[in-house]
Amino acid sequence: MPTPAAPPRFPRLVTALAALALTLAVTGCGGAATRANSPAPTVSSVPDRVEPLTPAPAPALPVTVTSADGTEVTVTSAERVIPLTGSLNEIVQTLGLGDRVVARDITATFEQAAKLPVVTRGHDVSAESVLSLRPTLVLAETTSGPAEAIRQIRDAGIPLLVIAPAKSLDDVPKRIETVAGALGVRDAGARLKQRTAERIAAARKDIPGDTSGKKPRVAFLYLRGSASVYLLGGSDSGAASLLEAAGAVDTGKESGLGKDFTPITSEALAAAAPDAILVMSKGLESVGGLDGLVKIPGVAQTPAGMDRRVVSVDDGVLLNYGPRTDQVLTSLIDQLYGKA
Repeated sequence: MPTPAAPPRFPRLVTALAALALTLAVTGCGGAATRANSPAPTVSSVPDRVEPLTPAPAPALPVTVTSADGTEVTVTSAERVIPLTGSLNEIVQTLGLGDRVVARDITATFEQAAKLPVVTRGHDVSAESVLSLRPTLVLAETTSGPAEAIRQIRDAGIPLLVIAPAKSLDDVPKRIETVAGALGVRDAGARLKQRTAERIAAARKDIPGDTSGKKPRVAFLYLRGSASVYLLGGSDSGAASLLEAAGAVDTGKESGLGKDFTPITSEALAAAAPDAILVMSKGLESVGGLDGLVKIPGVAQTPAGMDRRVVSVDDGVLLNYGPRTDQVLTSLIDQLYGKA
């Protein structure tokens, strides 16, 4: 799949990337350049699968819900559901309705969805492929498109609910509630919201106390070496909420970068002065791993570059903000604080 030359808004960027596995691992903390006070290398991995609620709920339909684009959508059947993003697929599957999902976005690679036919690659939706599977409900995000494909699906009489993309931890319960409401399983949605909130809270308890009050400073970089795209995440990248929940500081946000992403410059990295760099795993691979990362102008001169301290999380889950966000937080915390 061709990689995009530059990310648009981050929710679209996330869904446009193919995810091979939910591997949450730190890369290369150590070596000759490592300072004495750097944390030990850590590796954290979990199976790439979701954990559905049991017993599976029975949808109570019909329901009428309001789409994020203002359209009233009446759902009469949840027998054949097509989520157009990996994160929405994850929510449907985790609610216990995986046997009703008949297709997937290319980023939905977790075990329960991996064998489903692919009908969309992020924002490249194939209306013909969707309609050929005779869905009774299609779930999309405001970043799903092209617009012509969305119109074509609706014009065919298929209920299509548009859901706002996630940008922070606050969006997790909202998205679960919205999807559960559209599927007629509100009680299951309430159960999943509670379970997810409890697991996120439990993950955050592992943040070590620091009497000095100093928080790890982390820069989020979007990298696509094959397209020579090297970007620094700002306040609208979607990473700030996760980093703050992990007890860290998003240096892009702190530096006043108001946009989602800004081209990396030595000056911007020097001003950010990150202790660690957060990247997506495939982005890190695209620049040749850690050795290639420190060759990007400005990276080697940061504390993170000198320590070779990189936090890597799989592309497909980093900013999903859904039922597996606790696993992402656990990985971030383990890597940032050196917990094996």
